[in-house]
Amino acid sequence: MTFNPFEQKPLPIEKTIPDWSKLYPKAYDKMKVDPWTKCRVILMNGIEVEAAMFGHNFHRNCNDQELRRQIAFARRMEQMQQKTINWLSPGDESQLEQTIGYEHLAVDLTAWLAEHEPDPYVKQCLNFALLEDFDHLYRYSNLLDLDRNIPAHKLTKDYVEITPGRPTIAHHRHPFDTVRKPCNFKKADVRTMLTSLIITAGEQQTMNFYMNMGPTYENDPGRQLYLEIGMVEEQHVTHYGALLDPNCTWLENMLLHDYVEAYLYWSFATDEPESSIQKIWEFHLEQEIQHLHMVKQLLEKYEKKSVEDVMPNGGAFPEPLHFHDTKDYVRKVLAEQVRLTADKETFVPIDDLPTKHEFFTYQELVNKSERNVVSHTIIEDYIDKNGQDYRSEDKENPVEELQDRTEDNTTLGRVAGK
Repeated sequence: MTFNPFEQKPLPIEKTIPDWSKLYPKAYDKMKVDPWTKCRVILMNGIEVEAAMFGHNFHRNCNDQELRRQIAFARRMEQMQQKTINWLSPGDESQLEQTIGYEHLAVDLTAWLAEHEPDPYVKQCLNFALLEDFDHLYRYSNLLDLDRNIPAHKLTKDYVEITPGRPTIAHHRHPFDTVRKPCNFKKADVRTMLTSLIITAGEQQTMNFYMNMGPTYENDPGRQLYLEIGMVEEQHVTHYGALLDPNCTWLENMLLHDYVEAYLYWSFATDEPESSIQKIWEFHLEQEIQHLHMVKQLLEKYEKKSVEDVMPNGGAFPEPLHFHDTKDYVRKVLAEQVRLTADKETFVPIDDLPTKHEFFTYQELVNKSERNVVSHTIIEDYIDKNGQDYRSEDKENPVEELQDRTEDNTTLGRVAGK
C-alpha cells in the first residue's frame, strides 16, 4: 500500500472548513472504547497542539504579512482539528483515567516506533525513555486503584502490561544528560524524520497535560506524583526534541508538520474500529492534503525549493503506523536495559558512571530523602493497605529485582553496584 499526499488532488478550501456541529463530535464511551482508539485520540490531540503552537511561533518570527496570513489560515484549521479531537474525550472521564491512556499511548507508541526505526541511535533513545513511561503507567495505576478503586487494566483491557520498569526515582537526571544528538532530516530515512516529530509532539502533550492538570488533583500524594512525573516528561521532551533537525527552515518545518499529520490520519483511517471517529480521521486527512499543497507552493515561492529538496523520498509514506501488542518487545528491552542511565548524548550502565558524575550530584539534591519521593511512597502506601502492589502481568516481571511485590525497588538504574 503506497500513498503520496502530494499526488492527491486537494479539496477546494471552502470544503475544508467545518461548521460548529462538526467541531463538536460525539464523545467515546470510556469503558467501551477500544484502548488504541483512545491512544489515537490522545496522540492526534498532541500532534495538533504542536502544529498550532508551531504556527504561532512561526507567525511571531515572520515579517511578511502575506505569509503570516497563510500561516494564520493553516493554524485556524489546526485549531479546529485539535478541538474536534480533544472533545472526543467524555466529560465523565477523570484526569487520572485519562492519564492511564496517556501512559498506555507512551508505551505502545514508543515501542512501535522503536520496532520500526532504522537509525540505531534514535532507536536507542526510544528504548531508553520507553522503560520510564512504562514505569509511570505502573505508578499512576497504583494511585488509581488506591484512590478510586478502579483497576487500570479495566481501562487498557490488558493491551499493555502494568508492572515496574526503570524506577521513576532513577529518572531524575542532570539537564546536561537530557540533550541528544540531532538528526539530519535531508539524509535520514523518512521513518526517522516521522519518528522524531511524532514522539516529540506526543511527549510534549503529556508534559502539557501534567503541567496543567496536576495541581487540580484531589489530594496531595496525587498532586505530588503529577509534579514529579511532570518533571520527567520535561526531560523526555528535551530528550526527543533534541533529535529534530535544527537546520530546517521555518517553511521546511511547516511542511514536515503537515506531512506528519497527514501520515498519521492516513494510518489511523485504515484501522479505526469506531466508524464516527474513522470519518474524522478521513476528513482531517483531506484537510492536511490541502495544507500540504498550500505549503508546497509557499516553499517554492519564498525559498525556491521543491518537496524533493526537503524530503528525498518525494513525500511517499512508509508503512502505516498501526498499534499492536508490544508486550514481548517491552519485556525484552526491560530485561536488557533497565540499568542504563544517560551520560551526555550516550547511554551507559549505572555502574560505568564515575563516582563524581553529575547524575549522582543531581540525585542527592532532588532526592535528599526517599520519603519525599512520592513515586516511591505511593507504592509503599498501596502495599501497606493491600499487602502487595497493583500489577497486571501476563507473567512475572523479566527483571529479578522487580519481581518482589511487597517492596518497591529504588536502586535499579540509580545506585551503582545495585
